[in-house]
Formats: sequence, C-alpha cells, structure tokens
Amino acid sequence: MPALQLQIGEHLIGIDLDASPTARDLISLLPLTLTWEDYAATEKIATLPRKLVTTDAPAGVKPVAGDLAYYAPWGNLALFHQDFRYSAGLIRLGRIRGGLTLVARSGSFEARLAPSPSNRATPG
Repeated sequence: MPALQLQIGEHLIGIDLDASPTARDLISLLPLTLTWEDYAATEKIATLPRKLVTTDAPAGVKPVAGDLAYYAPWGNLALFHQDFRYSAGLIRLGRIRGGLTLVARSGSFEARLAPSPSNRATPG
C-alpha cells in the first residue's frame, strides 16, 4: 500500500493510502505545498492544482477522525479531525498514522505533502 508524508513544520505525519484510482492520481501531483484551512470545525481542507480522477469511486463516504479524503465537487483534499456524517461526493483516500492534534489545531497552516521515502517508485 503506498504511503505519503505530511510535513507540518518540523513534524512528519505518515498517511497510508487506499488502493484507488483517485489516490494514485493524487500521488501523480506530489510533492505539493498546500495551505490547510479550517472547515466546519471538523476538518482541514486544501485546494489542489487540478481535480483528481474519480473512476470507480463510491457515491460518498462517512468519514471518521484521521481520514484523508477528496471532495470531488470542490476538488479539494480534506483531513478530518472529527467524525462527520455521510457526504455525497467524498472519496476516502487513506488514513493518517498519528499527529491528529497537529491537524486539529486552530487556524490554517502550510504543509508539504509528498510520497513517503519508502515508496518513491512510480505507483502502479
């Protein structure tokens, strides 16, 4: 399973990705430095440079704290720090491996999203 690394300042957070066309498309954009902003006191969102493919994606998901997701209607990433209700157009991409308190902190922040050093090979 491919993995990503989110760097917030000096802190590194690992993200295990799901095996999906949307997750593979995200990898093709990396590395990216993104501004993550508060949204609905539930998640941090960041705008991507382009929309991701949604081939074979479910109609929606019910995210839980720690999920990384893609909201297809807006074309943004979402890192959930609170559980949320089922949302049409939301595609789960993976799950962070800790660091939820860094994500949940108040205000916006810049963070670099990149493939994990352990899997820099081209995704299949």
